[in-house]
Amino acid sequence: MRLLAILASLFLLTACGGDNPAVKLNIGDPAPKFSAPALDGKNHEFPAAFAGKPLVIRFWADWCKYCEGEMKAIEAVYQRQKDKGLAIVAVNTGQDKPTVAAFIQKIAVTYPALLDEQSAIAKRYGVVGLPTTYFVDAQGIIRGKIVGEADAATFERYALEILK
Repeated sequence: MRLLAILASLFLLTACGGDNPAVKLNIGDPAPKFSAPALDGKNHEFPAAFAGKPLVIRFWADWCKYCEGEMKAIEAVYQRQKDKGLAIVAVNTGQDKPTVAAFIQKIAVTYPALLDEQSAIAKRYGVVGLPTTYFVDAQGIIRGKIVGEADAATFERYALEILK
């Protein structure tokens, strides 16, 4: 049993890139910069493309059992709040473009899905589980974070906070 625990620990260290310290983003920290292509081929750069706008950064994958329902619920919030300036990007973690495109078409969300095939952005944000959502204010500061599933009301409450 002890050998199993040691092997599991070594696997986790290897999987997490043991040579790099874990990223720990906190409320009040600046959100890390990133650049990623969307399904339509347009490149999205943060913070440049979102300067002065509140942004929700959502990390997900199609195998995540909570992501589909939650992404549909987020779409409803997005439709209600986008005219007030809310922007959302759904950063797919570790999957290829055809997989992402099929899933987005299936669930019919309209906010941009970005590709992070090597999970570089997810690592920069310290994502350890999916879904993970960051709420970034217009100055690029993290004002909220949800790890795991959230209902539409909770998501909207966080979104309204960064719209203030």
